[in-house]
Amino acid sequence: MLPIMSSIRRSPWLLVLLVLLSACTPSTAQVPTATPTPVATLTPTTPPTSTPLPTATATATANPSPTIALPTATPATTATLIAAQVVTPLPAPTSDATPILVVNDDLLPPETEQLSYVFPVQGAKVDYGSSHHDYPATDIFCAEGSRFVAPTSGVIDFTSPEDRWSPANDDPALRGGISVAMIGDDGVRYYGSHLSALAEGIAPGVRVEAGQLLGLTGKSGNARNTPPHVHFGISRPTTPDDWQVRRGQISPFPYLKAWQRGENMTPVLP
Repeated sequence: MLPIMSSIRRSPWLLVLLVLLSACTPSTAQVPTATPTPVATLTPTTPPTSTPLPTATATATANPSPTIALPTATPATTATLIAAQVVTPLPAPTSDATPILVVNDDLLPPETEQLSYVFPVQGAKVDYGSSHHDYPATDIFCAEGSRFVAPTSGVIDFTSPEDRWSPANDDPALRGGISVAMIGDDGVRYYGSHLSALAEGIAPGVRVEAGQLLGLTGKSGNARNTPPHVHFGISRPTTPDDWQVRRGQISPFPYLKAWQRGENMTPVLP
């Protein structure tokens, strides 16, 4: 070793050659080591990363499309068909019910039909005034035994077939003697008293028509000492024993005049 170093010190060119060889040797040795390292690392990493990406995207896109589209179209069609089936039959009951209502209405008296009225005393000469003594009513004077008839159609409400009035006690409920009252189809009560008899079959609950015989005029009750007449009263319906209202609530005079002229005038109650 010492002889070599001595030779180097003596030959400067040899020293320069050694320095050059020393600098070139490390560079040549490192080139093959560095080149394979990055190539080997990058090559296996790139293919697996790029390959699954298109596969995953295609799968996610293809699968939801048919799943969402199919249920959306099917319920819409079904709901439309069900709604049509429910609405279509509804008009049928309405048309079926119409004839039933018509039939039921035919069984009842028409509300718009005008009632007929007649003067309550028939077949006799009559005389009556526009006033009464202490309450509204009309005394229709006529021959005893004249026909007292229903002024309109209705139902018998009250009858007193016997004369039970006595001057000794003068019961005001019995002053009418033989008498009858009816509730007209117009909702008005008509009352006639001081009769000599009731017609056969006249009793509470019996239906009568306008002009039908109710009884014969006379002098019963507290009219036994007066000229024969029928006491005629118009009132609102109450109870059969309500003699105070039954004897008269409004003046019959204007209605008697209208009926005598053949006019169908309905009494107006208070």
